[in-house]
Amino acid sequence: MNPRTLDHPLRVLRVCLHLLVAGLLALAAGRAVTTGLPHRAAIVAAALVLAAVYAAGPLTPRVARSAAAAGAWLGTLAAVWLVLLALTPDGVWLAFPLFFLQLHLLPPRWGLPAVAVTTVGAIGGFAWHQGELTPAVVIGPALGAAVAVGTALGYQALYRESEHRRSLIEQLTAARSELAAAEHAAGVLAERERLAREIHDTLAQGLSSIQLLLRAAERALPARPDTAAGHVRQARVAAADNLAEARRFVHALTPPGLADGSLPSALERLCATTTQRSGLAVHFHLSGTPAVLSAAQEVALLRIAQSALANTVQHACAGRAEVTLSYMDDRVALDVVDDGVGFDPGAVPLPGAGGRFGLAAMQARARSLQGTLSVESAPGQGTAVAVSFANPPPVEAATS
Repeated sequence: MNPRTLDHPLRVLRVCLHLLVAGLLALAAGRAVTTGLPHRAAIVAAALVLAAVYAAGPLTPRVARSAAAAGAWLGTLAAVWLVLLALTPDGVWLAFPLFFLQLHLLPPRWGLPAVAVTTVGAIGGFAWHQGELTPAVVIGPALGAAVAVGTALGYQALYRESEHRRSLIEQLTAARSELAAAEHAAGVLAERERLAREIHDTLAQGLSSIQLLLRAAERALPARPDTAAGHVRQARVAAADNLAEARRFVHALTPPGLADGSLPSALERLCATTTQRSGLAVHFHLSGTPAVLSAAQEVALLRIAQSALANTVQHACAGRAEVTLSYMDDRVALDVVDDGVGFDPGAVPLPGAGGRFGLAAMQARARSLQGTLSVESAPGQGTAVAVSFANPPPVEAATS
């Protein structure tokens, strides 16, 4: 019955309950010895037996798992408690922890009647020791039973609410994962279909034409060399056209900023374009000597810079931004810093729950290439996005 969200408070309550039982038993035995009550030896013995029976419950796993075992243990505990109550009026105080045990271990249809019977036993035993049945004798145990029932019912309501919330969160998480997987699969399929259409309509058709022309040239040889030469010339023209089409096809998969220049020049153009379109003063700085990077790394750095500047323009309310590309001995780093309003990175919701998809996309790009990305920001202190990748080994080292 223990919800994970209430596990720690429940352990604290158990420890408090054990200490309460131990304290009340010590009180009953101590008062019997110090005040010279009759049957004090029997009272001490009953207290020790009750302590032993009580300790056996938590040490027996079946008591927590089986209602029948819990009922047998509680019945034995109640019987020994009645003996102690018959010997000393101090035994009435042990009814309070018994209420909690009965409500916790027994089903509601048995727990509430057990509490009622225990309350009647406590009232009867205390009245027998007092020699009369007064309102105080009735109110004490009854009030204790009411507090125990209210506490138990409150905990059960809290447990049900916690379980309901946990179930909703699990369902939401599962639905979000399924939606993300479906969107990813749909995107992959759409991209495959697009690439298949492009290849079929351009490269495949051109290669098929070249193959037909070469076959025709082969059939014309050696009887008609002029005809064969014409077919070969046509095949060469088709190959040139196909090569140009292939280059255009590859160009379509490459960011336009990198198609006709280096990464530093692409970033410089990006800064200038952002300034022109948004009015935000964006300055580009180059540190170190540009090194040869892989195409994937250049694409990732350009895309991350674009996303970071887009976030700055849309959310930061900044007046200035700095983009720095640093080439070091073994790494290349990109820093995008602004003087905007900033935010708390730890308080950004998850993507799909109102969060910033740009941050998640930047982190995914960095992770896909074994890079590192960090975001430093605080309200009123601007934002700094830093990403770095390891430089690929030089060509000479790779081929040696």
